Amino acid sequence: PPPLPPYIASKRTPDDQDLADYQTMFAANEGAVAAPTAGLHFTPALEQALRDRGVGINRITLHVGAGTFLPVKVDDTEGHKMHAEWGTISAETAERLNTARQNGGRIIAVGTTSLRLLESAASEDGTIQPFAAETSIFITPGYRFRAVDILLTNFHLPKSTLFMLVSAFSGLEAMQQAYAHAIAEGYRFYSYGDACLLFRAEP
Repeated sequence: PPPLPPYIASKRTPDDQDLADYQTMFAANEGAVAAPTAGLHFTPALEQALRDRGVGINRITLHVGAGTFLPVKVDDTEGHKMHAEWGTISAETAERLNTARQNGGRIIAVGTTSLRLLESAASEDGTIQPFAAETSIFITPGYRFRAVDILLTNFHLPKSTLFMLVSAFSGLEAMQQAYAHAIAEGYRFYSYGDACLLFRAEP
């Protein structure tokens, strides 16, 4: 069975249905300790609707590790060590993404996992290079984004590395407002929760 998050697994025994439910339609290779949950919002019908509107969809792989979800327990983020995770971006995918941007398109990462890999593979000028290596990139406010323009992601817990990432991406004030709205309106957090579409803040 797939490795379900503790807040699900502690309430019931994983079953065969989880193999389908806790899995994205993009999954291809075994190796992650958790599903990249932003991808759970996608269905083949949604993918086709996006393609019909001219949106290109490219697949990359990052094997999510447990370190992504560990809370930050130090006052200074410099003291928090991110665990390395293995990722790959093929030469063909890198070329398609770079061509899209050169033609005025925007790169939209589905999930923080995809964003972290794309940023790991980007050179200083934002060109995405083919990638097959470990990354332990830890994105905190002040980070200069090079590759990703828009991020689709679920809501993340306070004091997590992922909340730091989205705050770095869209600005802390924007995220505080978004989370206040989400809490007031009863949005759901965690794996099967709601998603938000975030735009990169201008530096």
